[in-house]
Amino acid sequence: MYLVIGATAHFGRQTVEELVAAAAPVRALTRTPEQAALPDGVEVVYGDLSKPETLPAALAGVEAAFLVLQYGMDVAPLLAAAKAAGVRSLVFLSSGAVVPEAERQPNVIAQYHRDVERAIEASGMDWTFLRLLFPAINSLTFGMQLQGGDVIRAPYTQAAFSAVHERDVAEVAARILIGGGHEGKAYDLTGQESLTQAQQVHILGETLGRSLTVEDLDPQPVLEQMSQFMDREFLTALFDLMAEAVGKPAPINNVIEQITGHPARTYAEWTADHRADFAG
Repeated sequence: MYLVIGATAHFGRQTVEELVAAAAPVRALTRTPEQAALPDGVEVVYGDLSKPETLPAALAGVEAAFLVLQYGMDVAPLLAAAKAAGVRSLVFLSSGAVVPEAERQPNVIAQYHRDVERAIEASGMDWTFLRLLFPAINSLTFGMQLQGGDVIRAPYTQAAFSAVHERDVAEVAARILIGGGHEGKAYDLTGQESLTQAQQVHILGETLGRSLTVEDLDPQPVLEQMSQFMDREFLTALFDLMAEAVGKPAPINNVIEQITGHPARTYAEWTADHRADFAG
């Protein structure tokens, strides 16, 4: 039995679908089973990481689990319950912001994810870390602006990312869960191309048949506005990561191809798969 934690979120949902496609027994943990809308054959169970008493039943009989955690979530109760249930292996979706050799990480995003990694390492269970920096789904934030016109306004439009399709992440996670052989490894997941946000918008426009343009915004007012609704330290770290990505190509590797057997999907493929998300 393979358990997906965060099964109704991005990456978790797609990993459930990949496990189902591989005919693997899969259990999905969610706080709202009645709203899960997952494929037939998935065992959907209630569980809340902030309520440790809900975890033992969900973990019973589980061989390996994929963890997609909300930023800031305390992982200790989950690890204790997984260890007690005899879970053999954990695959954790971590952050590409992590600096592996650094005792103190450069920002709160990296620090949180490295702290979780360390807790998993100390658990005694086998582990694999998938470090992801800027997933392609970040582009979904363009959708609301496109309802009002053909201009995308954003800070750091010249920041370059190797955007990763969530389906590639899911395939990697499913292959590791089922096949094993990746214990004690930490993988940086990248796409196969380095694109600035402006280049991404151009590709999105080609997919949508629209002539889209970009306008670079002053980051500080955007940060102030967003801080009214989101954690300021998290946002500051995110903006700093984007600032560091301006004017230099994003790192690219072939980890996804090595594990899945096919090259990482392109950003153009991602836009085609998500065309409906940008329909006005």
